[in-house]
Amino acid sequence: MSPVQAAHEEEALGKAYDSRLMRRLLRYLRPYRDRVALAVLVLLAGAALQLVGPWITKLVLDHAIPARDHRLLAVLAGAYTASLLLAFALEYVQTLLTTSIGQRVMYDLRREIFGHLQRLELPFFDRNPVGRLMTRVTNDVETLNELFSSGVVTVFGDVFTLALIMGAMFVLDWRLALVVLAVLPLVALTAFAFRARIRDAYREIRLRLARLNAFLQERISGITVVQLFGRERRTADAFRAIDRDYLDAHLRSITYYALFFPAIELLSAVALALIITSGGSRVLGGTVTVGVVAAFLPYVRRFFQPIQDLSEKYNMLQGAMASSERIFRLLDPEAVPAVPPAPLSLPEPGRGEIEFRDVWFAYRPVEPAEGASHRAEGGAGDVEWDWVLRGISFKVAPGERVAIVGHTGAGKTSIINLLMRFYEPQRGEILFDGVPIHRVPIDELRSRIGLVLQDVFIFSRDVAYNIRLGRTDIDDARVRAAAERVGVDRIVARLPRGYQEPLGERGARLSAGERQLLAFARVLAFDPLVLALDEATSAVDSELEARIEQAVDTVLAGRTAIVIAHRLSTIRNADRILVLHRGELREEGTHEELLAKNGIYARLHELQFAAHGAPDAAVSNGRR
Repeated sequence: MSPVQAAHEEEALGKAYDSRLMRRLLRYLRPYRDRVALAVLVLLAGAALQLVGPWITKLVLDHAIPARDHRLLAVLAGAYTASLLLAFALEYVQTLLTTSIGQRVMYDLRREIFGHLQRLELPFFDRNPVGRLMTRVTNDVETLNELFSSGVVTVFGDVFTLALIMGAMFVLDWRLALVVLAVLPLVALTAFAFRARIRDAYREIRLRLARLNAFLQERISGITVVQLFGRERRTADAFRAIDRDYLDAHLRSITYYALFFPAIELLSAVALALIITSGGSRVLGGTVTVGVVAAFLPYVRRFFQPIQDLSEKYNMLQGAMASSERIFRLLDPEAVPAVPPAPLSLPEPGRGEIEFRDVWFAYRPVEPAEGASHRAEGGAGDVEWDWVLRGISFKVAPGERVAIVGHTGAGKTSIINLLMRFYEPQRGEILFDGVPIHRVPIDELRSRIGLVLQDVFIFSRDVAYNIRLGRTDIDDARVRAAAERVGVDRIVARLPRGYQEPLGERGARLSAGERQLLAFARVLAFDPLVLALDEATSAVDSELEARIEQAVDTVLAGRTAIVIAHRLSTIRNADRILVLHRGELREEGTHEELLAKNGIYARLHELQFAAHGAPDAAVSNGRR
């Protein structure tokens, strides 16, 4: 198994029934308790109707025909027909009710999962592949839909049907009823063996489905790289192998089902044969009537059908328990502070002052070598961290434009990640207008900061939506004004439907530079107090860059700005430049002051000049 496959593996299935999980699942039925109660009543009524047909057959054979009573025969025939029509109506209502309950629960659960995913912090997505999360929202929820629509409610009908048929058989003739019961140990043994094997087959299906989803998500997202390097055939071969494993797992489960159902049918036939043999001899002996034997035959048929259904529902229940455990593990918080700090609100209208105080940050701890010390540098406990930022302290005054530069891996983007609270520092404190941001509600904090990233995400909807992102307080006039200030209106002018033109998945109809312009229009429409630019002009050509810089200069008037520089030419006019090196703040000053120091910044500038023959040429500093 490859490491990629291992990263997407599903957890092993737990026990077939977990009362704690079932109680939690049943909570989702509470809003629909009236529908559930009605569905149970309909199922019970349908189960009772299972008794009517054979009983009428007995009355016809034992009374109407021997007495040549045409009137009674007509009444019984009418009653039999009415029972069939009523059973059809009840089956129709039952199907509508149980299916609608399952669909509504699935709707509620998917909404809850999707809402929860949107609130999770970025470290969660670093640890959990998208393919696995897609499996949770789609396949695992679909498994629970089967439980609610075909399992948890209909099981009452199956159990009640078994009880009623068994009671009817004992009322008709207890000796023949015992003959039927003699077959049940073989039925139980067959069902037990089937469950043991289908459990393993089901586990294999879930594992291979997770691999399949993960492989598809990764390869389709990276289709450009696959095609660029000519890996289509190799990728197709890898997919064929994974898909074949998935097919084989399904075929194994189908094989078990193909063996189980004929086995139950065979045992049902054995029971019928025993009834015919025993009942026939007793009819000849005069101890039982033909009508009783005739009634037993359909009762035996109907008796084994719920047993088959219950065996299927056992496996459905097992899958639902596994799916619900995975879903609830996703929905449950990983760690909740014992005493969360009291939330604080930012001052209104706000000034846009930002301060980092001795901030230490790492994305992950170091995996220590055998025998290595675990002591943490920086005083962040006993864990040794792979520090990205080390003791960072600086202050950005309201309205000040500060640029951050440094080599690849210096920690530039990590500063933005911490400011936006995508991650939390292991040590130190970040303040926004004098308030520690870890105590500010995330929605309130992020509403004050506009962020433009190097990799712009564009939704498949139209231009206007991609600027306002569904906010109803941003009207069309505000959308157009933001677009005009950065030159997006020129792009819109060539689109057939203008601002209502769909842009395709990830903005496929736009170039990289045009997507960058649209991101600027988006952030301007939201009118933030602070603007953070993370190498936001790296994908823009010189003409577009000039238009963006002109618009940004206008927008930044009176705003605080933090700019991660990809091109040193874009930050010459910054009020202050921070130079990071290996996670530490090494230099600070204006462009001229830093050049005069002849330090790290001056070397970066010199490398740029040497590579491109001009001091303001672009130099790629990478990202962290």
